[in-house]
Amino acid sequence: MSFKIAFIGAGSLVFARTLFTDIMSVPELRDVEIAFTDINGENLERTRALCQRDLDANGIPVKIEATTDRREAFRNARYIINCVRVGGLEGFETDIEIPLKYGVDQCVGDTLCTGGIMYGQRVIAAMLDFCKDIREVAEEGAIMLNYSNPNAMATWACNKYGGVKTIGLCHGEIHGELQIAEILGIPREELDIICAGINHQTWYISVKHNGEDMLSKILPGFEAHEKFSEEEKVRIDMLKRFGYYSTESNGHLSEYVSWYRKRPDEIKDWINLDNWINGETGGYLRVTREERNWFDTDYPKILAEEPKKLDGSERGKEHCSYIIESLETGKKYRGHFNMMNEGCITNLPYESVVEVPCYVDGNGISVPKVGDLPLGCAAVCSQSIWVQKLAVEAAVHGDANLLKQAALMDPLTGAVCNPPEVWQMIDEMLVAQEQWLPQYKEAIAQAKENLAKGNLIPTKEGYKGAVRLQEKSVEEVAAEHEKRKITV
Repeated sequence: MSFKIAFIGAGSLVFARTLFTDIMSVPELRDVEIAFTDINGENLERTRALCQRDLDANGIPVKIEATTDRREAFRNARYIINCVRVGGLEGFETDIEIPLKYGVDQCVGDTLCTGGIMYGQRVIAAMLDFCKDIREVAEEGAIMLNYSNPNAMATWACNKYGGVKTIGLCHGEIHGELQIAEILGIPREELDIICAGINHQTWYISVKHNGEDMLSKILPGFEAHEKFSEEEKVRIDMLKRFGYYSTESNGHLSEYVSWYRKRPDEIKDWINLDNWINGETGGYLRVTREERNWFDTDYPKILAEEPKKLDGSERGKEHCSYIIESLETGKKYRGHFNMMNEGCITNLPYESVVEVPCYVDGNGISVPKVGDLPLGCAAVCSQSIWVQKLAVEAAVHGDANLLKQAALMDPLTGAVCNPPEVWQMIDEMLVAQEQWLPQYKEAIAQAKENLAKGNLIPTKEGYKGAVRLQEKSVEEVAAEHEKRKITV
């Protein structure tokens, strides 16, 4: 079968190469055309060279087209896989550092909270441009498979305003499933698991083994687990209080609600520093910087490593390749995807993006009706959905007032900041991110005026957060990578 797959944000070596390996591990997909595109030509070429070497070493006669012209990459494409980070590390740093001055202490800052809301403004502006190009030059009916965060906001904007069928994909629920299997002592393939909610706030509402309901065993299992009981304190506390385990990591989840990160002296009680994802202040930013520095230094060593095996042995669990395989070959696949709700979860807003079980085959993607979420779980999700809706509409229309309302309504931001602080903080972030926010030209001019008037609310200049670790050197990161290879 011959059709075209385009990767946008292909300069993201590790993730783009992972998805590419998954796709090329499917024999039926080895006649496809592949196009890589990115605004960073150097990183784009690095990824292309590694992936082409993998193809050549496995005797697969596919030649990767790499171009900084995204329209050319999209031309006649049937699937567009999106994994961009708009603003890169420069924008990401402002998502973390500016809110910290106002006391908003985030671990990740890419989904909700102040950082996620601002990231959404940048990503949505760019992705609507992608959608325009897809409509104009891609194959009719092309599908975008979106991995970019904030996933729900971006997927919502593209479906509602972009005119492109967009499916949001995330691996959070896969990791949680493996945790549940481990604490129950049952192989994952023997468990029937249903999770439903919104991206990064999805709940495992049904866990069965041979027809037996296992939900009552989950809390005791996590509390008794030596590792998870230390690493997942927020998730376990939410499980105790709401009755269901959440898909997302401890660090992610801690910043989506108002209870665990609002008092600096208490943050340490809810997190664990063995891994950034357990809740470290600015943890994902630190690790991203470390990996960037390591990649720039160690690329020649990476190039000298053994090529990836494309025989299926290195195919991962990311949904992307399985969706394409199912749509093209008819092979059935079940996974949890981010889709427009439209009545699937009946006690969440009809217009919202939900993460729910879906079925894929040659007829397309089917979304069964889940019904009502447990009421407490629905309440947590609903609060976040209203923040998402305000942020999406703000991003599409360049409406700074809606943007500030989104930040004010955000659970953690609202728990830490009063309204004048939110207004000043968002003005500061608009100015800092001006180069990525073309839709806010007038609002940014006004924000500059506001900040120039003086009499500003005092902030904690230079504050590094409640629990922050020192950035590792290139040598330390390289040693960790070598250790992981030996362990594997």
